[in-house]
Formats: sequence, C-alpha cells, structure tokens
Amino acid sequence: MRTPIDAPREERILFAHRGASGHARGNTIEAFRLALTLGATGLESDAWLTRDGAVVLDHGGTVRRRLRARTIASTDRADLPHHVPHLPDLLAILGAAHLSLDVGDVAALDPIVAATRAAGVAPSRTWLCHPDPAICASWATRFGDDGPRVVHSGRICDMPEGIERRIGRLAEAGVAALNMHREDWSGGLVALAHRFGVEAFAWDVRFAHQASALLAMGCDAVYGDWPDRLVDGRDGREGSADATGS
Repeated sequence: MRTPIDAPREERILFAHRGASGHARGNTIEAFRLALTLGATGLESDAWLTRDGAVVLDHGGTVRRRLRARTIASTDRADLPHHVPHLPDLLAILGAAHLSLDVGDVAALDPIVAATRAAGVAPSRTWLCHPDPAICASWATRFGDDGPRVVHSGRICDMPEGIERRIGRLAEAGVAALNMHREDWSGGLVALAHRFGVEAFAWDVRFAHQASALLAMGCDAVYGDWPDRLVDGRDGREGSADATGS
C-alpha cells in the first residue's frame, strides 16, 4: 500500500499533450520544443514499437504512406513518415521536464525503460500510462519504488467496482497515479486518492480556468494541448487565453 499524501506535490506538473498540439502539429519535435518554450514542465506522447525495434511517438499507432495505412508494428522505422519522432529525439530535448508516455504497444515497455535510463531521465520524472489496471499493477510490482512511475488512465464510468475500490487496488499494487478526465475529478476524489497515496492527474484541460480549478482542488498534474493556458491557470491568469480558445 502506498503512503498517504498529505498535500499535492509542491510543483505541479504541466504536461503538454503531444507537445503544444494546440499550436503545432502534435507528436513532432517542433511541437515538443514549442511546448517547453511556452512553459510546459512535462511532455506527453504515445509510444509504439516499429517492426525493427525502434520506439517512436505517434497517436493511434497507424501511419499512412500514399493511400495505404499501415500499423507501426508492421513498419520499419526508416519507412515511417519523416515527422514521426524516435523516442531518443524527444529525450535529447527533454531537459529537466517530466515525461509521460501512453504505452500503446506493451512490447515497447522494455525499450522505453532502456532508452530513458540511457538518457539519464530520473525514474521519478518518467510516467508510463496504460488504461488496463491489471497491466498497470504488474508494471508497478515489477518496477518497485525505484523504477519509472506507473499511471492508470481511466474514467469513472468504466470502473464497475467503484472509484474507491479501484484506487485502493492501484495503491495496493504500488501504482503511482490515476489519470482521469478533468470532469471526473472533484476535491473529494482528489483527497480520496491522496489518502491512498495515489497522485491525481487530469487530462483534456483546455482552458486556463479549468487548469486553475483542478490545481486548486489539489490535482498533481494536468494535461492539455495548450501549455501556455496551463501556465496561465497555474499562475492565476485566466482571462485572455480563455477568451480566444476553442
């Protein structure tokens, strides 16, 4: 069982979802660089393994060349579109930021861990996400307290046993965080997660006022396509970015 959390982490993590994907093409090095420039303290992407064993970053795991769609798993890295980054390309610009990866292909897990270790990314700044709580539990048990942090991504509507029991099971297995849609969180649920020692992450944060509200209720991290709006929400500037958002 994880140790209860007395308060949210001192410096909340602002994850740029697929980079600054509200401003640039997502899952590109350009979008990741822009996200850091705009103040993101974490970068998020989806990781897949190519046929020849390279970890690459893409949404959905399918790429199109000419008129044909192919899975990344059936494609060599050299045959991918040029905009699809290789994980080491992202790690080279990460700096002190956190890294959150949705592990779309579980076969990519070991290569991801090897790449982050080789790049010197601290396990405490490496967050590996999956929607299956059983898979998350197996990873957390394997890594222990000294390995990458494991995050379960879920929705309350998909927890037939109830959120309290789900959080309890995650805590028992050593899963570090629960990542839910912003609308699923309340102050009471954040406090519940913290009592079990599980951090509260929120995704699909579109506006500064949403980020501000989630951080005020104690969420430890927020994910959004516009990292500048996350920064504004953290810093109490909620007006101008929201007025022009979509």
